[in-house]
Amino acid sequence: MLMSVALLAVVTLTLSGCKGCKSEKKEAPVLVQDKYAVENVVSTDKQYMFVNYGGDYRWYETCVLLKDYLDEDCNGDIAGVLNIFQVVKEEEGGADCHVIMMSHTPKSDSVEVKHDFWIEDCPMNNDAIKITYKQAFDAIMRANYPKPHSRHCILRKPLGIKDCNPQWVFGNTEEQIWVDAVTGDLATSNPAFAPDNDGAITGKPLGEWP
Repeated sequence: MLMSVALLAVVTLTLSGCKGCKSEKKEAPVLVQDKYAVENVVSTDKQYMFVNYGGDYRWYETCVLLKDYLDEDCNGDIAGVLNIFQVVKEEEGGADCHVIMMSHTPKSDSVEVKHDFWIEDCPMNNDAIKITYKQAFDAIMRANYPKPHSRHCILRKPLGIKDCNPQWVFGNTEEQIWVDAVTGDLATSNPAFAPDNDGAITGKPLGEWP
């Protein structure tokens, strides 16, 4: 992201991670969405990226907009998904960078291409995402922890002083619950900056929580 986790408070399906850059519209893939279609959307968008840009692209974020607030009567239904990719094309005298934002709702799909670059996230192309959105949502709802007043969840691999796995981040600027997308561990702070075990709710793998 161009800014830190503070963007959690303002993420929408028209999220822009670039500043002062021109955009162009391209035809988006047609998707059939259901209650928990996040992984299907990601897979389809990756295929779109491969077909249109080749295999040398970077997957930086998947932003999920929930229909309801986490601290209210929320069952995890989604209102939309936004995937963020980047492509760097080597040219004579330098490189040309484009950020591709693919936005999906049950009624529409769109692709916006911006001439800029993405920061504060590590690419997730080579990471094994073992925890699905539904599993991450179910985990935070089971946890004995106050739920943030938010409709936002972002799958991202934060860039920081420590290497960490991709994280499902539920919350806003004041409160977040981080779910490790590989191990299923929960935390209340960014694992890329927090000391070992700081803010950890549980260290048990998904499925072994009481």
